[in-house]
Amino acid sequence: MAFLSSLDIGGSALSAERLRVDIINQNIANQNTYNTADGDPYRRQLVVFQEKKTFKETLSRFEQEAKSSYSRGTYYLARKEKYQSAGVEAVRVTEDMSPFIPVYDPNNPLADENGYIYKSNVNNTKEQIDLMVAQRAYEANVAAIAAVKAMATKAMSLTGR
Repeated sequence: MAFLSSLDIGGSALSAERLRVDIINQNIANQNTYNTADGDPYRRQLVVFQEKKTFKETLSRFEQEAKSSYSRGTYYLARKEKYQSAGVEAVRVTEDMSPFIPVYDPNNPLADENGYIYKSNVNNTKEQIDLMVAQRAYEANVAAIAAVKAMATKAMSLTGR
């Protein structure tokens, strides 16, 4: 059952989306932080995803396999590593470099010479939308894993094992 290795793809997506949700929650929690350790307001964080295996690598592997012929057992053994490194990974967390939001408050001790303090660049509406998107992506990957599990269960019942 070579299709069971597709669980790695869904599993990697679940891990990546979990990190994305954690970073979004961190952004929401710190949206009213005006002064961090470096003296600036909190800067919005973003997660960067990348595929573990490029499409070109996968396509070239399929082309090589199409040129050769295998018996049933050798076919599986030669391909069991095909999807091992497939999926998605979170490669880094970056800062959103959009400008801070100036707020006029001359009585605030953090105000500059013009009376402005600078608010974080976190937009709560944008974060809530990103959170919903991440939640839907997580749910879609859970459904994909459940489908693979159902196929494996059905295949096991058909073979009598």
